[in-house]
Amino acid sequence: MTETRSELLKIIEARALKRGTFTLASGRTASFYLDAKQVVLDSHGAMLVGKAILERLQSFGELPDAIGGMSIGADPITGAAVTIAGTAGLPLKGFMVRKEPKGHGMQRYIEGPVEAGNRVVIVEDVTTTGGSSLLAIDRAVEFGLKVERVITVIDRLAGATEA
Repeated sequence: MTETRSELLKIIEARALKRGTFTLASGRTASFYLDAKQVVLDSHGAMLVGKAILERLQSFGELPDAIGGMSIGADPITGAAVTIAGTAGLPLKGFMVRKEPKGHGMQRYIEGPVEAGNRVVIVEDVTTTGGSSLLAIDRAVEFGLKVERVITVIDRLAGATEA
């Protein structure tokens, strides 16, 4: 585990982990909740998430053209990783996937400086069953993007990998 990931894990445990009874986005009930926004919407946490995502992308070899995922969970992750890449002089674009297209303007599911044929990685804050990731993949493919993989900050180990 890298130093960045180790420090990020400590912050996730301290800030994001909540105990109790919670209903997850998947509809399942859980005895703990991981509120990743408590980490990714903090300057230090965002820096660590952006750095960890960029390190992970670099471990695969060539960087994708862009990263993004379902709004609202993926938005701060995308922004952090794109910013860290920019400060390192690395080209990386970001995009957002809407649940529903806007009723005005371009009326698209995909927003951002991406175009058909771009190689992309989907990012998530927390995955449980993988449903949000699968929807993001479907929307990206419909737009003409080439999805190479999915990266999540927190995997609840409840079936997302298998999905």
